[in-house]
Amino acid sequence: MLQIYTGKGKGKTTAAIGLAVRSLGAGHKVFFLQFMKSLAYSEQTLLKKFAPQLILETTGKPFFVAEEGMLDEEQLRQWGDNIVVFPHGKPPSDYVKMIKMEFHQAKDKILAMKPDLLVLDEVNVALFFDLIDRQSIESLLDSLSETEVVCTGRNAPEWLLERADLITDMQEVRHYYNKGVEARKGIEN
Repeated sequence: MLQIYTGKGKGKTTAAIGLAVRSLGAGHKVFFLQFMKSLAYSEQTLLKKFAPQLILETTGKPFFVAEEGMLDEEQLRQWGDNIVVFPHGKPPSDYVKMIKMEFHQAKDKILAMKPDLLVLDEVNVALFFDLIDRQSIESLLDSLSETEVVCTGRNAPEWLLERADLITDMQEVRHYYNKGVEARKGIEN
């Protein structure tokens, strides 16, 4: 089955981690591939301890990205030098090259492992920003007939939604970010 966790609400990665733990509890092998994330998140410390039953890979994150027009002036000031803004459809080539190379290395490991569960964390965002192409993801999905796959992240593309067996759309009703609360260790990162 192909599961999609998308939407603007909090909890997409958290739900995928919960499913990975459940799968491990059933004796399954899990591959957890995180797009646009470096090894800076609290859950990664724990997930790495499940090796070799769970393999965690990241495609790295040299910087945050946004397309022109996505952020207002105040948001741009808050991000400062920590974000790269690019024209629609023209993401930074070094970022694209890095993700492509690391994805293909991870794909080889995934196909060799034949996991029972594959989590492609934040792949929807990587697809939205054109950091990874549709053909690369479809090729991987087509190669995994016996693997449960979970794709997380905002802005899941229509072609992926059409292919999905399960879609969960996380909706934000209220979030403390709007009151100025920053990401908290162990809760958001």
